[in-house]
Amino acid sequence: MLETRDLTIRFGGHVAVNSVSCAFAPGTLTAIVGPNGAGKTTYFNLISGQLKASAGTVSLDGHSLSGLSPSARTHAGLGRAFQLTNLFPNLTVLENVRLAVQATREGAHRRGLNLWSIWSDHKALTERADQILADVALKSREHATVASLPHGDQRKLEVALLMALEPKVFMFDEPTAGMNAAEAPVILDLIRKLKKDKSKTILLVEHKMDVVRELADRIIVLHNGTLVADGEPAEVIASPVVQEAYLGVAKEAA
Repeated sequence: MLETRDLTIRFGGHVAVNSVSCAFAPGTLTAIVGPNGAGKTTYFNLISGQLKASAGTVSLDGHSLSGLSPSARTHAGLGRAFQLTNLFPNLTVLENVRLAVQATREGAHRRGLNLWSIWSDHKALTERADQILADVALKSREHATVASLPHGDQRKLEVALLMALEPKVFMFDEPTAGMNAAEAPVILDLIRKLKKDKSKTILLVEHKMDVVRELADRIIVLHNGTLVADGEPAEVIASPVVQEAYLGVAKEAA
């Protein structure tokens, strides 16, 4: 279980995230919604370690992550797509994913698992990378350099790298942003597949309410950095505080 307790960050006199306490269980997809400036991405940044909290804690499986770097939190089991994109833009798509697979299996070996033979097997690494690329509809671009990819394919690659790291928690911050109508369904289908693994926890920041209604098991709403609603989608969407704070703005965009 991923949990935040009284998580807070202040920028000068502005409280961007205000004492947010929330627990996220395996086997659930929680959508985090709210108007622009509500603190959604800042909350993500606090969980993944991109920002240092002014107060409060983050823990995973009962172990504190507070004070750990983003990379250390990734090794602990937090996976956030955007932080994984700075690999090797001049290498191919396949080489990038294969390196991520190799890093994961090498890390498992260092933790004491007998995976040396798997890690050192070039064929096994390539086969796993090929499968991931097929899952994200990038197999036809496997020999293209990352720098040459259009935006939509770069977003698919982010998800591929995230899948290669096999995290306990998947964190998606507007995963279909900037994608055209033909590209977005690939990412949404991937998230649907990930939901079937009940050992994984998924957090999703998303403005498109049709996507939230379809995918979410639970919605939490942030407004001015404060948690104002938390519950099942139908209940939260119907609540007066959400209608006033968020949905009145979002209906036009949804």
